[in-house]
Amino acid sequence: MTLAKKLLAATAIVLALGSAASAKTFVFCSEGSPEGFDPGLYTTGTTFDASAHPIYNRLAEFKKGTTETEPALAESWTVSEDGKQYTFKLRPGVKWQSNDLFTPTRDLNADDVVFSFDRQGNASNPWHQYVPGASWEYYTSMSMPQFVEKVEKVDDLTVRFTLKEPYAPFIANIAMPFASILSKEYADKLAASNQQAQLNQQPIGTGPFRFVAYQPDAVIRYQAFADYWGGKQPIDDLVFAITKDASVRQQRLLANECQLMAYPNPADIASLKTNKDLKVDEQAGLNIGYLAYNTKQAPFDKVEVRRALNMAMNKDAIISAVYQGAGEKAKSPIPPTMWSYNNALKDDPYDPEAAKKMLEAAGVKDLSLKLWAMPVSRPYNPNAARMAEMIQADFAKVGVKAEIVSYEWGEYIKRAGDVNHDGAVLLGWTGDNGDPDNFLATLLSCDSVGTSSNVAEFCNQDYEKLVQKAKTLSSQEERAKLYEQAQVVFKEQAPWATIAHSIVYVPMRSNVVGFVQSPLGDYTFDGVDLKD
Repeated sequence: MTLAKKLLAATAIVLALGSAASAKTFVFCSEGSPEGFDPGLYTTGTTFDASAHPIYNRLAEFKKGTTETEPALAESWTVSEDGKQYTFKLRPGVKWQSNDLFTPTRDLNADDVVFSFDRQGNASNPWHQYVPGASWEYYTSMSMPQFVEKVEKVDDLTVRFTLKEPYAPFIANIAMPFASILSKEYADKLAASNQQAQLNQQPIGTGPFRFVAYQPDAVIRYQAFADYWGGKQPIDDLVFAITKDASVRQQRLLANECQLMAYPNPADIASLKTNKDLKVDEQAGLNIGYLAYNTKQAPFDKVEVRRALNMAMNKDAIISAVYQGAGEKAKSPIPPTMWSYNNALKDDPYDPEAAKKMLEAAGVKDLSLKLWAMPVSRPYNPNAARMAEMIQADFAKVGVKAEIVSYEWGEYIKRAGDVNHDGAVLLGWTGDNGDPDNFLATLLSCDSVGTSSNVAEFCNQDYEKLVQKAKTLSSQEERAKLYEQAQVVFKEQAPWATIAHSIVYVPMRSNVVGFVQSPLGDYTFDGVDLKD
């Protein structure tokens, strides 16, 4: 489809969505379709932006623009002296949304909280497999099954989590999208009518916007929830205009068909900044772009092969061509803006000759591999197709033949989560909670093998002991020491080629007020308004 045709199609969508003249509508040019609307089932920011943030709330949430947690559905909590019990006092009077399938008869209570967590960690819960193959990847990869012993209702407005041992990232974890609170009453009604799948398709939450309709690969519509506990939103209608092409998103922004866009092309930033009708927010991303090798598959099970391929890559050229001034070379799996970053690490040198010799010494000849290229743009990798082409050319110089493959985004994530996936996968991560555990454990621990978080299928016991011990310590200084050591082991083992950390840009119309850029990469629209 030509650019002109794409623009016409996109414009038609917005016209078809026309609201009443008196309503205030905000259109967000998003980059992709959500996998579903139950945040516990998924791991991608695209899905969380469309589900967790507008529709739902969590017990604790991140203060806007920070990684600091604050009360949300829980108005307060206490922690036992031994760090093993967290008791939450729920906010009274929190209303649930409604739809054609469901009208709530009560406010939020402890039953909803217990339901929302038990279904993820309890294999005997009837909702554990309501979506066939559900793996609750975040709950698993964040080691929640390992640490959470039980979640129990104390009274209607009190919930207690009992842990098997102290777990330092616990509050930060439950502020993440996977810990969104769903209505047990709604789930019970769906189960009674054998409509369980609607929990993931017709969502009900307590959040600032209620779900209205979804047309896959086209548009999602929301309305401000009049009974939201935080107060009705300034905008009446929120529209996600799904626009996969960054150039089309930009043209729609320039035409005021949307008021804010995700993930601009790095090459376009300079011109966007000079446009008087726009403003561009920016900040260093809490992110990492990487190439992950399946360490369980030969010959990538040999550390020498992984290190050789890392040395074959010209990262300076990749940074220049792909990030165009919006990225810096990465040497660690965590970004330099995060506490415990080990700046003493030495990056892989670009040395094709040494790479050839290392492959020969490992007994690897005529190596062919599949090189996976993401089908979507992300700040941590704004052009995976171009990056894959450059890596393919670099590998060819050391005698390695790489076939570039790609899949639709949901399928890409699903396949990458298969422990038997082949080849090397371009992927990345934006931190979810500001804690190093969210990178070092979620992406690289034994708990997360077989999920789309740990696509390297990396499980190293020296590394594992360090990151698991760090979870249990209350002292950030002591935790940092362990994480610094874990980064050294990571670099020695080379399950990834660490490629880049990037700057994140958010272009919007100049009359947008109240939008706060998140260090976690979220797009949230509560509190957002349009000046007259």
